[in-house]
Amino acid sequence: MKFVAIREFDDYITAHIIMGRLLSEDIVCHLENEYSSTLRPFRSHLFGGIKLMVHEAQAIRAMELLTKWDSERAS
Repeated sequence: MKFVAIREFDDYITAHIIMGRLLSEDIVCHLENEYSSTLRPFRSHLFGGIKLMVHEAQAIRAMELLTKWDSERAS
């Protein structure tokens, strides 16, 4: 399976919430660099933060959901 990064986070709480929402929509995903960024938060920029990785075939659907959720949160 090939995974692509679709979003980066500075904190693991937000990353887990978003990942959980995607998983509930049957999107195959996981977090990358979570432990490195959590153990050394002042150096997380060296790893590019916590990356939300989504299966390549589901990336478009995941991006659509993120866009929808972002717009709902903004209103």
